[in-house]
Amino acid sequence: MQYCQLQEITNCHIFLHGFTTRTGGISYIPTLSSFNLFSSSKRRDPKAVVKENLRRLANAAGFDPETFHSVKVNHASDVWIMGKPQPDNYDGIVTNQQDVTIAAPGADCIPVLFADPVKKACGAAHSGWQGTLLGVAMATVNAMIKEYGCNVKDILVVLGPSVGPCCFTLRRESAKEFYSLDPKCVRQFDSPTPYIDIRRATRILLETGGILPQNIQDDSVTDHNQSLTFCTACHPDTFYSHVRDGTNFGTQIGFISIRD
Repeated sequence: MQYCQLQEITNCHIFLHGFTTRTGGISYIPTLSSFNLFSSSKRRDPKAVVKENLRRLANAAGFDPETFHSVKVNHASDVWIMGKPQPDNYDGIVTNQQDVTIAAPGADCIPVLFADPVKKACGAAHSGWQGTLLGVAMATVNAMIKEYGCNVKDILVVLGPSVGPCCFTLRRESAKEFYSLDPKCVRQFDSPTPYIDIRRATRILLETGGILPQNIQDDSVTDHNQSLTFCTACHPDTFYSHVRDGTNFGTQIGFISIRD
């Protein structure tokens, strides 16, 4: 059984990386079945179940679950530089250590992975609509540049599965910020709850920040010769979705580590 859906960072074999789906685990609550990778008081998957799911992923992908670190979501733009004091909450994480795996969750929000094959550094970010507007993706890029001397033109970015503009809506007041970024990020702008394209917004902010367009892998862009990234809300057999499933929703992740 396949536990993770790997996407290749183009021309780069320095990194182990991938995105999980909802299949291959032991979670038994219907909205969490079966490969949920997060537990809390609100999402009541037993911690032992989540730990076993992580063990299965680590075994299948080839990393050590004891040195696995996921962001502590706050829907903001704080970034933890691994090796420095760990904040209480952060939506981005960067490292140049070879013995760790870092990850960002998603259940409609975008798990974004970053890799610099020149400086051998990587990052992961959780980019929901709030984090997108607050610039968490470029905050992660800038942390890599500042801490590891990365050149922005060398950084490769992969946008993992997320909710699409077909299913994600916001109140018009919040939608205005996306419209100001690019009118194409918003559909039915005059309605009380316009549809929002957080993926397009993320790409725009990354490119504005200096990431080369060809270094952004986003399979929702149909003119690339790639398979499409399905909308998480539209595909209940493959992905978890907060929009679709309500408060007790499961979590998939994007993960990355530097190979020895």
